[in-house]
Amino acid sequence: MAEYEYDLVVVGAGPGGYVSAIRASQLGLKTAVIEKEAPGGVCLNWGCIPSKALIHQAEMMHSLADLEKIGVSADLSGLDYAKVHEKSRAAATKLSKGVQSLLKKNKIDYIEGTATFSGPHEVSVDGGKTVTGRNILIATGSRPREIPAFPFDHKKVMSSRDMLSLTTLPKSLLILGAGAIGMEFAYVMNAFGVDVTVVEMLDQILPLEDAEVVDVVAKAFKRYGITTKTGTTAKSLSTKGKGVKLTVADASGKEEDLSADVLLVAVGRAPNTEEIGLETVGVRTERGFIEVGDYYQTGVESIYAIGDVTSSPLLAHVASKEGEIAVERMAGHSPEPRIEADLIPSAVYCEPQVGSFGLNERTAKERGVAYETAVFPYRGAGKSVAVEKSEGIVKILYAPDTHEILGGHAVGANATEIIHEILLAKRAELLPEDIATMIHAHPTLSEAVMESARVAEGWAIHI
Repeated sequence: MAEYEYDLVVVGAGPGGYVSAIRASQLGLKTAVIEKEAPGGVCLNWGCIPSKALIHQAEMMHSLADLEKIGVSADLSGLDYAKVHEKSRAAATKLSKGVQSLLKKNKIDYIEGTATFSGPHEVSVDGGKTVTGRNILIATGSRPREIPAFPFDHKKVMSSRDMLSLTTLPKSLLILGAGAIGMEFAYVMNAFGVDVTVVEMLDQILPLEDAEVVDVVAKAFKRYGITTKTGTTAKSLSTKGKGVKLTVADASGKEEDLSADVLLVAVGRAPNTEEIGLETVGVRTERGFIEVGDYYQTGVESIYAIGDVTSSPLLAHVASKEGEIAVERMAGHSPEPRIEADLIPSAVYCEPQVGSFGLNERTAKERGVAYETAVFPYRGAGKSVAVEKSEGIVKILYAPDTHEILGGHAVGANATEIIHEILLAKRAELLPEDIATMIHAHPTLSEAVMESARVAEGWAIHI
């Protein structure tokens, strides 16, 4: 009889967990996955996928204005947001079933229930059945972060998950937090006619993105009629009466009351590391995040942790890649340790989209890194004009002496897709010259990437 039932037990079936399990199975490890909700985790069921389905519907609403320009009018009197919601749920359900099929195809045992550590090689499921593994991988993800002063009541004060559950629309919405989640919901709700105000404590919306890129988004949101208040702190909240009243203060301390039907609190996410028995086995955490080494191994030799439960960027694709690295290490391979932070792409799916990686001007200055910038406007790429998507830029940060690519940024149509050409060049240690001299199909939006590289080399054609 084997010492353990499995070579690997994965706790959580989100994009970190299920990808890890499949990769482990490919490498010959007998694997089980334990999940308390649906396959695909929060990302697939209550995050990445349903939110992008809503964004797609929002884009179609925005396109109605373009139809009016050619004499086509649409009757919106029959708009039923419940049907929009149904489409988002259908996408999530279809993909969740797809994950379940992938696990089955790869001969991975799927166990429903909540796992709690009962030893360094074992977990109990719902306090009953014990499952043992030579290694255990924690991939339990995260949840919307709750602020004590603005607790969720799931009716007037909502989390992102609550917003994805809406079948009827509020007339007005306040959003606390102008990160990717807040901005995406602002875009969606505005497209369906909701009066939206976004409040951000820092001095720009999308605080992690390049300021020149953010300026393009800010102008678009202003044109949509979305109000954004940056450098503004939320002081207190009242939920008496029909809606909510949020008291805020600007940088000078001047206070203002903002009212709406609903408040969405989108100020980050908290790791799901409580009540899974980490203290039982001696796995250490810092502010709730699990401490891990180069291959995502905790202080307990048999236990690994990936994704949102660690201090790495809380992104689905990061969790997936970390899981691949961890299980390849378990299987005796020699993967590159950790993910290099400057090679992680970031994506924001409002319109215009934002895609980025590496250094921006602010972070370059903070690190004391010398840089030059090469910026090319979307309007210089013929296709952007042809499809009426000329709003945007592609921007490359590069070293003045060697021309090494330091960071890439794009804002505009399909920015989340085209950013990967610059990222691939960075990872392959190519230079802007290599992009500049590579033939690109015409007309394509990716020509803006080529031209931005030509700006860096001093010979852009279409600017």
